[in-house]
Amino acid sequence: MWAIFAILSAIFAALTSILAKIGIDGVNSNLGTAIRTIVVVLMAWAMVFITGTQSGIVDISKKSWIFLILSGLATGASWLCYYKALQIGEVSKVVPIDKLSIVLTILLAFIFLGEHVTVKALIGCALIVAGTFVMIL
Repeated sequence: MWAIFAILSAIFAALTSILAKIGIDGVNSNLGTAIRTIVVVLMAWAMVFITGTQSGIVDISKKSWIFLILSGLATGASWLCYYKALQIGEVSKVVPIDKLSIVLTILLAFIFLGEHVTVKALIGCALIVAGTFVMIL
């Protein structure tokens, strides 16, 4: 089931880039990000209430709160930079560079989470980096 959600995530991420590039035309990138964020917040809270999981908020540990907040700050910084890059650059160049986050995530997961990195993953990362450079040149 995770693969279906991952594929849907990729589809929606692709649509996000195209829709954002069209929508950000003539709009300040920070304002565009704020509007997008409001929509995401409303969708997320709607899902919490639809699934009836709002009562779980009191069970969240202090550690989880801290890291969820830090994750939110990182997301916000990412979105602000992404929208600015989309506004002034070509989608076909911005998106591949943005997707270098895959390589950085694997590296950070190895350093901070102690996750095992396989030869297959290293080859994949090298191909992603090479492919990114081919696409942006």
